[in-house]
Amino acid sequence: MKRFSMKSLALAGALTAVGLMAGAGMTFAQEVTLRLHQFLPAQANVPKFVLDPWADKVEKDSGGRIKIERYPAMQLGGKPPELMDQAIDGTVDIVWTLPGSTPGRFPSTEVFELPFMMTNAEATSRAYWDIFNSKMKDTEFKDVHIIAAWVHGPGLIHSREPIAKLDDMKGKKLRAPTRIVNALLGQLGATPVGMPVPAITENLSKGVIDGAVIPWEVTTALKVAELVQNHTEFGGDHALYTTTFVLAMNKARYDALPDDLKKVIDDNSGADVSALFGKTQAGTDAAGRKVAVDAGNNIIELSATDVEPWKTAAQPVMDNWVVEMQGKGVDGQALLDEARTLIDKYTQK
Repeated sequence: MKRFSMKSLALAGALTAVGLMAGAGMTFAQEVTLRLHQFLPAQANVPKFVLDPWADKVEKDSGGRIKIERYPAMQLGGKPPELMDQAIDGTVDIVWTLPGSTPGRFPSTEVFELPFMMTNAEATSRAYWDIFNSKMKDTEFKDVHIIAAWVHGPGLIHSREPIAKLDDMKGKKLRAPTRIVNALLGQLGATPVGMPVPAITENLSKGVIDGAVIPWEVTTALKVAELVQNHTEFGGDHALYTTTFVLAMNKARYDALPDDLKKVIDDNSGADVSALFGKTQAGTDAAGRKVAVDAGNNIIELSATDVEPWKTAAQPVMDNWVVEMQGKGVDGQALLDEARTLIDKYTQK
């Protein structure tokens, strides 16, 4: 029988202890699983080109210690307007949603949805983040941790019948995403119908609505070019409208992360990420437009001159919003002026 010296046994014991400590070290290196919930199908442009790449990068930057499970199309239950509350109450960990899905709850975000405010999505998203960080973070969004805040590319009208002039809007039942865009469509003569994006396809196919306002990028997932044949684009330096988004995380979940994993989230948050998200989302507009062109649909391109009557007709929406904000204790005119200044600043860069 082989005999072991006391020295050998001591060495073996030391190696075992080292192994146990290494194992314990691996155990103490906290691993976190986060559930990301959102309202579009997984193959849509925003999940595919914005949310998934972001989640993949967070996982990679964390050395695999953060795992982000992705749940598209409201797979975890509820309706799109409930997403923010799901993030706040911890039903899920992260959501992608529209603040405007819950009218009046995040009023300051509406400044970027006002008519003819947006120039391009990247510049407007930077302006949005700046104002979020200085004016909304500790007030309207105090119950949630915001990772990014951005807008989509130019909004336009998709309709069964051609809309080439302002009078063509009369009586048209058009889907709108938010309170402000509802007000805009009503001011322009249409009958606004508020509904979340996933409901557009069914309501167009059943004839409940005559058209919808959405950016080009989401039309492919919704098969809009198959359901309507006319698309009205607005020329000039400013888009008809845009919609604000946030990527929001449960505050307690974020606060409970160890510092190194919190840094991973922080490094993938903020102004540059918001601008990238806006630019990326708008960058997929061209593919959606091509589908409509290839289908032989009618693309109505309004010139900057053609758009002037629309701007004049839309002005009361802005005026009314400023007054409404004053009633909420917000200096709406100052906020509007600041948003315009920041958008212009970032557009010129």
